[in-house]
Amino acid sequence: MPESQLHFVELVLVTLVAFVAILAALAQRLKIPYPILMVLGGLVLSFVPIFPNISLRPDFVFLVILPPLLFAAALQTSWREFKYNLVSIAMMAFGLVAFTVAGVAVAAHFFFPGFDWRTGAVLGAVVCTTDAIAVGAIAKRIGMPQYLLDIVEGESLLNDATGLLALEFSVALVVSGTIPSIGHGVFQLLVMVVGGVIAGLFVGWVVRTIQRPLQGSALQTMVSLATPYCAYLLGEGLHASGVLATVACGLYLGRQVSTTYTSEARLDAQAVWNTIDFILNGLVFILIGLQLPAVLPGMRPLDWPRLLTAAASLSLLLIGLRMLWILPGSRFSALIRRRVLGQDMIPLSGRQAIVLGWSGLRGVLTLAAALSLPETTASGAPFPHRDMILFLAFSVILVTLVGQGLTLPWITRTLGVCAATNTGAEERDARRAMTLAAIAEVETLRDTRLEASHQRALELLDQSYKRRLELLQREADQTGASTPSKSEMETFSGIASQVREAERKELARLGEAAEIGDMTLRKLERELDLMDVRSQRG
Repeated sequence: MPESQLHFVELVLVTLVAFVAILAALAQRLKIPYPILMVLGGLVLSFVPIFPNISLRPDFVFLVILPPLLFAAALQTSWREFKYNLVSIAMMAFGLVAFTVAGVAVAAHFFFPGFDWRTGAVLGAVVCTTDAIAVGAIAKRIGMPQYLLDIVEGESLLNDATGLLALEFSVALVVSGTIPSIGHGVFQLLVMVVGGVIAGLFVGWVVRTIQRPLQGSALQTMVSLATPYCAYLLGEGLHASGVLATVACGLYLGRQVSTTYTSEARLDAQAVWNTIDFILNGLVFILIGLQLPAVLPGMRPLDWPRLLTAAASLSLLLIGLRMLWILPGSRFSALIRRRVLGQDMIPLSGRQAIVLGWSGLRGVLTLAAALSLPETTASGAPFPHRDMILFLAFSVILVTLVGQGLTLPWITRTLGVCAATNTGAEERDARRAMTLAAIAEVETLRDTRLEASHQRALELLDQSYKRRLELLQREADQTGASTPSKSEMETFSGIASQVREAERKELARLGEAAEIGDMTLRKLERELDLMDVRSQRG
């Protein structure tokens, strides 16, 4: 690449990162999910004449962007909740995908002139999957109840594989004109699912084995950054699902992080992954908006009434199909979970089903799927309605991400489906169990370490942990009687933040006066930072 061209690419990249920072700050001020503002910002940027047209290549999305984003989402997913909701997640990730593809294939002939059921199946496969990036980035910021969020995120992590398989089959119908047998389809699905999971677990086991003896946070973090690409490439190399391989690897390592990483590595890796996740998310959503110049040329001459009618029809069809599936699907999965698995749970209410149905946001994977469609069929003829499918996919992303994303908080509040899960008792019980284990360990050490200095240290530790246990018990006894209100907790947090700020200023003064060294300053500053983070997370 010539040096001038390289400098141009660097300039464009720096400009996009600057836009991510500016729009993220604006989203915080406006109190709206930042992905929505990123997409709208990308749309506005696409109309700026001096800004270059950036074409989003599907292989770049699948091989570069998708693995770390899926891996980061899987790392943060609770394995306990994922396993508990697996039947409901599978009902959405497999059943709803098939229902959507079939529904669009049947309805395409009526809504879109020139479409037959085969082309409709391609369109359905392109738009059938919700996007893990979009769902996770928006749903967490709107007060969605955790049990619904667990299902939505789990669905978006798994349905990528079923959606891509549906796309492969539907494209084969159009390109070759042959119809694969049901047996072949089931076998291919099993290969993709089982092979992908095995590949991901294998990579996770290898990474866990490698990381345990490593010394140093930087080495462990470096291995972590390479992990999603290894899992994805191995899954694809085995002709299985690279998406499922990445998700399975992330879920496995998420459970092992406590025993694999050092404390410093956990903090550093979390900071690195949070930064990468935020930057890639921001760039992805801006790039979605920037694809407008790549979408419109195929629509010329522009017949806006027809195009907008088709886009609105498909968006309403997708929302209707999802709503139609959610309630009976949730009741059937609840029946299986109660009768077969013995889980004590109840089906979703009508209000909860509406919120879950309105959460079908599409994102970059939908656009990448549309862009990956071949240009021609096996006979050399142009792929039918490829430009129209690309336009409809882009329109669905805008409608669901912006339209549904902006209205989802209002619908959630209006229907009274708000987050009410209280994990305070669970956290307190865990702290109590940890404290009791620490006290027991102190008693064991008293019998083995007889030196006076050790006994004094053990006595101090014993007093400290017993004092902590007393405070935890007092907190448990007072729960419900004097639980501080939300406003009181906010007041406490604000005052505590001001007190820590005074500590920070004094620490800075000591550093400037050279009364303490840089190592001491950084260590104490890190402790204050950790307390700030803990306070912000509640």
